[in-house]
Amino acid sequence: MRNPELLKTIKELKTAAKRTGKPIWAALAEELEGSKRNRAAVNLSTIERNTREGEIVAVPGKVLASGSLTHPVTVAAFDFSGLARQKILSSKGEVKSLTQLLTEGVDASKVKILK
Repeated sequence: MRNPELLKTIKELKTAAKRTGKPIWAALAEELEGSKRNRAAVNLSTIERNTREGEIVAVPGKVLASGSLTHPVTVAAFDFSGLARQKILSSKGEVKSLTQLLTEGVDASKVKILK
């Protein structure tokens, strides 16, 4: 694994898991540590089906633009396709990195992991 941004994200998630005692951060770090081939790729249609307005979703991988999003949600992921980012923002949702969730102090119990 040579991506410095990925290594930094994993380290920050593991540190947050130890500091807060919340297993969700460790679970996200573990998913990101796997091979790129096995990393999650989640379409907007999956996010649409599995969320309601105002929810927070974490994707330990990449968010892809297939499908549409009709309600605003906050989506945090390691990476986004350009069109997925546009569609999320046009539905009045928010796009964040996984580390932004940590720095903003989001309550871990309100975060739903999709993979």
